[in-house]
Amino acid sequence: MVTKTITSAAIGINSFKIDVEVDVVNSLPSISIVGLPDSSINEARERVRSAIKNSEFSFPTGKVIVNLAPADIKKEGTHFDLPIAIGILKEQGIEIPNNENIAFLGELSLDGTLRKINGTLPLVSGLKNCGVDTVFVPKENAKEAALIKGMNVFGASHLKEIVEHFSNNPIQRTEVNIEEFFKNNSDSEFEYDFKDVKGQQKAKKALEISAAGGHNILLSGSPGSGKTLMAKCFASILPPLELEEAMELTKIYSICGLLSQEKPLITTRPFRFVHHSASPNGIVGGGANPKPGEITLAHRGILFLDEMPEFPRQILEILRQPLEDGEIVISRTKNSIKYPAKFTLIGAMNPCPCGYLGDKEKQCNCSEYQIQKYKSKISGPLLDRIDLFVNVPRLSSEELTNTNSPNESSFDIKQRVLNARKIQKERYKNEKIFTNSELSPNQIKKYCNLDNKSIEYMKIASQKYLLSGRKYNRILKIARTIADIESSKDIKLEHLMQALQYRSEL
Repeated sequence: MVTKTITSAAIGINSFKIDVEVDVVNSLPSISIVGLPDSSINEARERVRSAIKNSEFSFPTGKVIVNLAPADIKKEGTHFDLPIAIGILKEQGIEIPNNENIAFLGELSLDGTLRKINGTLPLVSGLKNCGVDTVFVPKENAKEAALIKGMNVFGASHLKEIVEHFSNNPIQRTEVNIEEFFKNNSDSEFEYDFKDVKGQQKAKKALEISAAGGHNILLSGSPGSGKTLMAKCFASILPPLELEEAMELTKIYSICGLLSQEKPLITTRPFRFVHHSASPNGIVGGGANPKPGEITLAHRGILFLDEMPEFPRQILEILRQPLEDGEIVISRTKNSIKYPAKFTLIGAMNPCPCGYLGDKEKQCNCSEYQIQKYKSKISGPLLDRIDLFVNVPRLSSEELTNTNSPNESSFDIKQRVLNARKIQKERYKNEKIFTNSELSPNQIKKYCNLDNKSIEYMKIASQKYLLSGRKYNRILKIARTIADIESSKDIKLEHLMQALQYRSEL
C-alpha cells in the first residue's frame, strides 16, 4: 500500500505543497528517491535509515521507493528527511493519520534528533495557502513557523516524539505573540545618532527627505567630512516596519538562515554595509540554486555603498534594474527566481581620486583627465536612478570645536519622518505602494499635480538642465516628499525649487 505525507518546497520566497509518496516492494533492501531530488535529498537515504533504526522502529526489509510529486519540479533541502521518515513509518504500520491537512518539515540526525532547517517561514506560509492547517517542525523552528496565523505548529526534538504525539503523549502547540516582538523594539538600539554629527545641515535635511520618501541618495565630499557617519545614523530616523513588511523581510532572512531562535521576526529595517570587494553573486544573489544577495537582504531597508567609484563597473550596473523595478530576477538554465529588492540606496564618494576637489583647506592635485575618469566610473543611467545628490564639505575649525550649539537628535528628525510616512500611508491605502519613491508614472499624474506657475518653472528647468523623463518624474517625487514633511496637501513652487536643487549638485 502506498502512503502519502505532505511537505513543502520553496522557489525564492514562495513555496508549494509536495506529496511524499512511499511504497515498499519485494526486492533487495534499498532506498530509491525519485522526483528530481538534489544531492541533499539523495543523501537523506542514509540519514532516514539510521534515524528510524536508532529511534527503535523497524526499517522495511524490501526496496523503499520514495516519489516527490509533482515530479517535474526540482526539489532541494534537508527538510525532506522528516516527511520521508514519516512515510516509511506509515508503511510499516505505525499509526500516523493520512491527513492532507498535516505537514512535516525537518532534518534528521542519525540518532533521530530533529535539526534546525532554513526557510521555515516561507515553507509554512506556502502550506497555509494550500489549505494545510497543522505542521510539525524541529523545536528550534517552532516559533518561526508559529508566526503564520491560523497554523497549528508543533515543535519536536526527536522523531519518536512525533510518533508518540499520535498515540498517547501529545506535543504542546507552539504559540507566539507577534505584537510582543514589536513592543520590545527601542530607539536606544541604534548606536549612531544625528546629535553626534556636527554641522552638515544640508546633508541632514537631504537624508531626512530620503528617509521620509524612500529616495536614493549620493553623498559626495572630502575624506573625513562625515559621509559614512551620517549614513550609519540614517537607520535611526527610519520608521518601524509594518507587519506586512516584517513578514516579507523575515521570509528572506529565513531562507538565508539568519534568524534568531528566540526572536524569529525581523522588526527593524536592515542596514547592509557592502564592501567594494564583494562579488556580483554576493550583491545580487545567485549560485547553482539561487539564494538572496545583499540587495535582497536590504529589502525595505538600506544598502550602503561606501567609496562607490571603487566598486567594479559590472556590479554598479547590476543595480540599475532593481533600483528601477524594486525586484531582481536571477535566471538560470533550469529556472528563474524573483526576489524583492525595494531598498534605499545610500552611496558615498570623494569628488576626485585624491578627495580634495573643491576643498577650502587642501588643494586638489588631480588632473582634469583623472577627475573625469574617476567620476565616469558611475554611469549616467545609474546616476539617473539616484534621487538626491548632496555635496558634503569639510567642517570648518569653528564647527569642529563648537560645543555650545546643540545638534538636532535622530528622535526629533524621526518624528517628522513618521508624520510624512503617515500621510503617505493614508494617501496610498488603495495602492500597492508604501512611499513616494515607488510612484509609477500614472500615479505621479494622480498625486503630484502642479499649478500653472509650477508648470512654467519646470518647463524652464527642463530646458536648462536637459531633464530626461526619469529625472523629471524623480523631481516631482522628491517635491511630493518635501510637501509631506511640511504637511502640505499641494506641491508648491518652493518644494519644486528645493527638489531641483538636490538633483543638480553633482
